[in-house]
Amino acid sequence: MLKQFTTDFRELGKEKSLRYDVDFVDFQNEFLVERYYSFNDLFEFSFENKVDIEKLDDDFFYSEIGNVSKEGDVEPVKLNFGERRIEEENYYKKIEKGNIIKARENDILLSKVRPNLRKFVFINEDTKNYFYTSAFVHLIPKKLNKILYYSFRTIFYENLIAISRQGKGYPTLKKDDFLYLKFDKKIIDKLTEKQDQIVAQIEPIEKKIKRLKAQITPPQEIINKVFAREFGFDLEKFEELKRIKNYYLDLFAFGNNKDIRQSVKFHRQAGVFVNQELKKVTNKKIKDFISGPIVLGKGVSPKDFDENGDYFYISMANIKNWQFESEDSKLVFKEYSDKNQSKTVSKNDILIARSGEGTIGKVALVDDEDLRGIFADFTMRIRLKNYNSIFAYYYFRTEYFQYLVEVNKKGLGNNTNIFPSQIQEFPMIDISLEDQQKIVDEIKAELDKQEEINKKIQTERNEIDEIIEKAIKKRKKNK
Repeated sequence: MLKQFTTDFRELGKEKSLRYDVDFVDFQNEFLVERYYSFNDLFEFSFENKVDIEKLDDDFFYSEIGNVSKEGDVEPVKLNFGERRIEEENYYKKIEKGNIIKARENDILLSKVRPNLRKFVFINEDTKNYFYTSAFVHLIPKKLNKILYYSFRTIFYENLIAISRQGKGYPTLKKDDFLYLKFDKKIIDKLTEKQDQIVAQIEPIEKKIKRLKAQITPPQEIINKVFAREFGFDLEKFEELKRIKNYYLDLFAFGNNKDIRQSVKFHRQAGVFVNQELKKVTNKKIKDFISGPIVLGKGVSPKDFDENGDYFYISMANIKNWQFESEDSKLVFKEYSDKNQSKTVSKNDILIARSGEGTIGKVALVDDEDLRGIFADFTMRIRLKNYNSIFAYYYFRTEYFQYLVEVNKKGLGNNTNIFPSQIQEFPMIDISLEDQQKIVDEIKAELDKQEEINKKIQTERNEIDEIIEKAIKKRKKNK
């Protein structure tokens, strides 16, 4: 449906950044002064969330936006400045620059980048002990704290998206944008009136969700456990070696690789150990099982995107959760896709992110034969022959394989890369297709069990959403 309205230039000029995007202007026009609450009526920004990193002298948990799920679950990383590991260096550098905040119970954190993904956090008794990136907007509700959090995920979600900045890239939010938030007065008053009743309904469901979540085993743990048992991976020894910071090398070790690599990272004992472990299992390499060269993807510019296109552009961000996620992937013009048919994906292709801290090495399996997509230049495509692509996908997700990426990547800071010429030389487990399938079946059966639990959790979350939505609906009068 096409919306049309007229606005005065003077009204546009009242907003200091001169915003004139349609959703923002329409949202501002929709509310009458006498029937809404402003942002300042319901919230305030936290100004006491700074962290003295000098006091972080023990283990602590830290969450970036990427550590938060679309359902608001937080899966932080455990850090310790006294046991600083190189693979976690990106976190430490951000923290040292002041990119860290502390929230209190009942506060709300909203992602400044891509708020459409609903990576919002309600600080409860579990999450109050974590530290967070300052890439969250930190709000302190003046009332209705938990109810307002769930409302942002449901009835006020469109309000939040309306004030976000919709440019050529991803939608973003700034602190100043929140001052334009408006909340229907009737709705807020109704939620306030029913607050105790709503909370009484929600809290038992939250407890049930917590019990269900306690039953979940992370996919990575399932995959590692099966591969460790089948191929004798010594994960305990591996973890011990990862903690070693200082070691000695003979000079010949630096010339014992074709690139004459001299970095500390490349020569880590844990990396040497992983290579030795895999060589006990196989003498084959990835290049022995590929049907053609490993291919890099294609770059794109903003002018190439078209919401009416029929091919997705598959970027690193679209596979960082170990699978292709279409909801945040853009479509490209037919002209672009026609020119780049050599960069398309087919069923059983494996994509590997080849750049970017936190994303490099992440893999996704194309399991949909109808998927039409062009993969990005910072990803690479692997096509295998006489090999079970699902088994390969699980193997690529193991701690061992991911550590090979860690020690072999090149570059500094966030600008690290790994290349097809390196990946193709990685060890590849060589067992029969029948044995590969047995392992795939076992892992898949365990993952399916986890998915059933996740479905139950989602059902409970939907019930919370329904409670919020029902609370604001008018009851029909009995005739």
